[in-house]
Amino acid sequence: MLLGLITLLQDTLKSASDTLSQGINAAAAPQPQIHLIDMLMKGGVLMIPLGILSLVAVYVFVERYITIAKAGKLEDNFMPMIRDQITTGNIQGAKSLAKNTSGPIARMIEKGIQRIGKPIDNIEKSMENVGKLEIYRMEKNLVILSIIAGIAPMFGFLGTIAGMIQTFFNISITSDITLGTIAGGIYVKMITSATGLIIGIVAFIGYSFLNAQIDKVVNKMEGASAEFIDILQEPTR
Repeated sequence: MLLGLITLLQDTLKSASDTLSQGINAAAAPQPQIHLIDMLMKGGVLMIPLGILSLVAVYVFVERYITIAKAGKLEDNFMPMIRDQITTGNIQGAKSLAKNTSGPIARMIEKGIQRIGKPIDNIEKSMENVGKLEIYRMEKNLVILSIIAGIAPMFGFLGTIAGMIQTFFNISITSDITLGTIAGGIYVKMITSATGLIIGIVAFIGYSFLNAQIDKVVNKMEGASAEFIDILQEPTR
């Protein structure tokens, strides 16, 4: 009886030891890793248009940001110098200063100087028209970012749907409905959805940011226009 108990205890300890060793070996075994490039390559053919959309979005954002940043730059002494030239009666000097200064604000002021002598309403209207043209130039191609923000997620979803159709078609042919097969097909096809959403979000953020920068330039233009009208109504020296 005692010998049987000892034998049973030895077998139990051996089984526990084997289980513990298997657990340690499983924990020590290297886990499979997925590199970003390899994962993107598995996304399928629709990753190509998504890549093109991302490159276009980056190009448009950088090009528009540089253009808008230049448009918003204006020397601090520009309007005081315009004031000095006009109040002293040197209209030609003010016109030359505005013409030799780059930027939408200077071009708008130049148009106002050219209309000096006409009614204030006509001057304001002329400057407003120039301002609208300058805003249009700043907003040029900005709609591309908005379009990319809308269609990139759609391309991603389309890739996922196409991949799911292919996965279930293969299952219907091979009758392989194991969890590993289904999960493997699904996670690979979800790559396009994730990529499309990321591109769409980044494009939307870029679009909103650039619009905010344009609003800042527009505020500067409106302030300069109002200051110019005030200068015209001041008495000459």
